[in-house]
Formats: sequence, structure tokens, C-alpha cells
Amino acid sequence: MEDFEKALDQHDYQFNRGQTVKGKVSEHTSEGAYIDIGGKSPGFVPSAEANLRIGVSLSESLPLGEELDFLIVREQNEDGQVTLSRRQLSIKKAWENILELYENGNTVQIKITNLNKGGVIGEVEGLRGFIPRSHLLERDDLDSLVGQTLSANFLEVNRDTNKIVLSQRQLAKAAAISKLTKGGLVDGVVVKIQPYGVFIDLDGVTGLLHIKQVSNARIESLESLFTVGQELKVVVFEVDEYKNRVSLITKILESYPGEIIENTADVMSNAQERLENALLAQQQQREEQAAAQALAAAEEAQQVSEAEEEEIIN
Repeated sequence: MEDFEKALDQHDYQFNRGQTVKGKVSEHTSEGAYIDIGGKSPGFVPSAEANLRIGVSLSESLPLGEELDFLIVREQNEDGQVTLSRRQLSIKKAWENILELYENGNTVQIKITNLNKGGVIGEVEGLRGFIPRSHLLERDDLDSLVGQTLSANFLEVNRDTNKIVLSQRQLAKAAAISKLTKGGLVDGVVVKIQPYGVFIDLDGVTGLLHIKQVSNARIESLESLFTVGQELKVVVFEVDEYKNRVSLITKILESYPGEIIENTADVMSNAQERLENALLAQQQQREEQAAAQALAAAEEAQQVSEAEEEEIIN
């Protein structure tokens, strides 16, 4: 036995706080588990540090004979024993995963476990996350969400303050925006009118119809033309998925400047046909411009050729 202890003493075992070590579960006690990590004394895992999740038995978290990774949370005592943790190692890895998901803009699953006045609390990648009420699709009956698993994306992730805030509405909005196509005709409902434009709900996505994009004629007041709750057909003018912004246009549907001001109903009644005609006219215009540019280039080339030929003759 003395020879074995001398052999151990010849090795310089460096076990530092924050270090990850591999060890084999050797014994269970009422207070935790002993782990063989190859040192002079086995490491010890208190029961509270055996698992990230509450309510899991020690034998299930740390089966005897199982080789696992552990985080050193307290350095060697006078007997050479270090305190280990599986829970804090899981937290460390979970934060690494969360930060990577956040940076990559990935969608995550959060299981709702509790609620408060401000929203709901849940588990995401083993950590505590929060979804504000304003970022939930269901904002009235929060009790019905407990036990459910929701898809969401991150609003804020802060390791220093242990803060993880997510949004279900932002994810739904991003999914809806991805379905919109520039130049497409969509149905919408006016939800807000401002002096500079009209906000229109497009089945979960709010787009802006700027006053300059309403008509080819000057508009004095949008409130005299539109009302909240009014259904409209609008054309997607621009989609910015990065900023979650959608710009709309209706003046492309007019047969003449100011038509939408004089008779909005007529313009809306055959909006699809009007859009197709407008796009066809734009295509023809582009083709005519391309042909004119080609002709001008050919004429210029001909003039250069004639000038070179004349120079050779002279």
C-alpha cells in the first residue's frame, strides 16, 4: 500500500477549479457520489450537483461504473479531494449551445413550466427562459400554455445576468414574411393610419403603405381615403427579412393618376388583372429600352468603324 501511495505522490496531479475532468462513478452515499478521477483521493459530487434537472435520482444521474465528464467546482482539500459537478458542467455547455444558437439566429423549443404577470417561463436547452406576454401568440389565456412546447427565437441572451428572453410572435412574423414575394398581390386589413402612411396587416405581418406609394396623384389626407378595418388588395413592393419590414404599393394598380382616390372599390375589384397589365407594360418598356440601347450602341460602333475606315483611306 505504501508503494502505491509513493507512486501516486510521484505524479503531479493538477486539479484546478473550472477544469473539466473525466471520471468513473465508484460509490453512492446518502449525500452524493464518489468519482475516480485518477487522483490520490476520489472526487466527490454532492447530490445537488448530480444533474441539471430537479427530481432525478442519483443512481439515474450517475450510474455506478459509468465514465462521465465533470467540472471541478472546488479545488483539493487537505485530503486531496476535489468537489465535482455534473450540473454546473451541463449549465456551462447549455450556455455555449444557447449562445451559438443565438448568434446563428436559430429557432429553439421552449417547454413552458410556469407563468407570471409579465409572460411565461420555460426550459430551453436546460436553462430558464422567458417569453413576454407581448411576444406570445396566445396572450389572454396564459394558463393554457403551461406544459406546452413552443417554437421561438431569441430576443436577448446575456450570460453575465443569466438572462434569456425569447419571442414566439417574432418567429411567426419571420415565417410569414418569408412567404411574401416582391411584386405579389396580397390581401390585407388596415390596422393603423398615420400622416405618412397606412399600416396593413397581412395575416400576421404588418406592412407599410407609404403615402407616396398609394397613388400617382397627390393625396391630402390618408384618413379621408382609408379607415381602420378596411380590407385592401396591395402589392408587395419590398421585403427586408433582416429587419422584418414589408413595404407595400397600390399606385401600380391605377389606370391613371388619382384613380384610387376617386374610386378605390373599382381598383380593388380587378386588382389582379390590373397588376398583370402593369407588369406586362413594365416588361415591354424594359424591352423597348434595351432595344433602344442596343440600337444606339450599334450606331456608335458603325460610326467608329466608318471613321477608322476613312482614316485608313486617307
